[in-house]
Amino acid sequence: MADIDIAHLSRLAQLALDDGERARVLQDLERIIVMVDQMQSIDTGGVAPLAHPLDAGATLRPDQVTEEIDRELYQAGAPATERGFYLVPRVVD
Repeated sequence: MADIDIAHLSRLAQLALDDGERARVLQDLERIIVMVDQMQSIDTGGVAPLAHPLDAGATLRPDQVTEEIDRELYQAGAPATERGFYLVPRVVD
């Protein structure tokens, strides 16, 4: 297994780890690498790629207008409107 430089990784991730935490992180990373190696050793030649593990279609609601918006009512309290748009002060020159 390749040497893992936990001090270097923690600097890159901007993590402050004490010695005990470094040891636990090293053990976790080593276990992850072993698991990935085990997964890579499995023959998946006859397995078709999946877009999703469940054989289900998306259940989307129909795209229909379900309510009417009373623009005049909502804009009645606005300080300034014009042709249905809210007017706001310019913030970027």
